[in-house]
Amino acid sequence: MDTIADGVIAIIHYTLKNDQGEVLDSSDGGDPLPYLHGASNIVPGLEKELAGLKIGDTKDIDVAPEEGYGVPNPAMIQKVPRDAFPEDAPVEAGAQFLMQGEGGQPIPIWVTEVTDDTVTIDANHPLAGQTLHFSISVEAVRLPTDEEKANGHPHGLTGSEVSN
Repeated sequence: MDTIADGVIAIIHYTLKNDQGEVLDSSDGGDPLPYLHGASNIVPGLEKELAGLKIGDTKDIDVAPEEGYGVPNPAMIQKVPRDAFPEDAPVEAGAQFLMQGEGGQPIPIWVTEVTDDTVTIDANHPLAGQTLHFSISVEAVRLPTDEEKANGHPHGLTGSEVSN
């Protein structure tokens, strides 16, 4: 097995850049990224472009916002009272918090502005609205373990790491 397809664990090295060519994230110098192909573990536009690649392949992939982190939704930006946060919380622009959604699920939010009385929070991903520029290399492809299939994501490079 050497081809990326639905239901396999693909292991890739990647570098992500923005339109200005700045590196936003990279596996360079560290472990490659394992993901379960077809399980929405990575942004849809990247997953679609990786399908069919083989071990040793490299590819530059541009992902439009609609297939990346989405287009910013103004309804997901709001001002809340400063006292909605614990007094000792490090509330500053760029900070990330988890708030509880209506169904109890955690929703990541980012602080974009802080005044004495209010905090502006944004539930849009910080990369929403941006084209993502990936350079990838396929390092390995393997079958998932039964536990990885059940959980819908890989447990590390070999499948034997402890799951979360």
